[in-house]
Amino acid sequence: MNLSASEIRVLGCLLEKQRTTPDAYPLSLNALRLACNQSTNRDPVVEYDEALIRDALHRLERRGYTRLASGAGSRTAKYRHLLAEALPLSSAEQAVISVLMLRGAQTPGELKQRTERMHLFADLAGVHETLDGLIARELVARLERRPGHKEERYVQLLEDQEQTQDTEPHSEYQRAAPTPPTASAQHDELEDLRTRVEHLEREVAEMQAAMRNPLYEHQQ
Repeated sequence: MNLSASEIRVLGCLLEKQRTTPDAYPLSLNALRLACNQSTNRDPVVEYDEALIRDALHRLERRGYTRLASGAGSRTAKYRHLLAEALPLSSAEQAVISVLMLRGAQTPGELKQRTERMHLFADLAGVHETLDGLIARELVARLERRPGHKEERYVQLLEDQEQTQDTEPHSEYQRAAPTPPTASAQHDELEDLRTRVEHLEREVAEMQAAMRNPLYEHQQ
């Protein structure tokens, strides 16, 4: 899928929060920013601003992995993931892939413990079975066992291949300097801008509709 680090973090947070805090899902841009920048259950810890998160959301929307989920009367733009439609995964697979997206390479034991709030595995055999299914679909890879460690680690393959080969924590800001854009890249950037404009127009229209709502006027 060749997603960037910020796209992985945003998509992983939407997956996680849908299952751990369903009452607060879909997520507003601010809630998503807080989820991305958590100091716990994240590796690496990042400090994304709303502009970077919004950019990741637009790119994910173009790929069909997220969408704006605000209702007609909503005053705040909210977002949800579409991974269940774009890439059907079971409850167990969603839990495992979410932890791998948010915490990097993990052992089966770590996955069993860290997926408990999203999916309760009865034993390690269930974790291994889920991992084997994800490996068969080329969504997860098994890493070589590190010297002095008993368990093998597993990593998700949704991220850009150059980044997944690096098993050490990395951030969106540790990449090499970008090469000059090609004509194809410039075309993609133009399409991104068009998507953003359409996205903003929808948000403005929804906010205007909410302001015209009699209930809104009464609240004011």
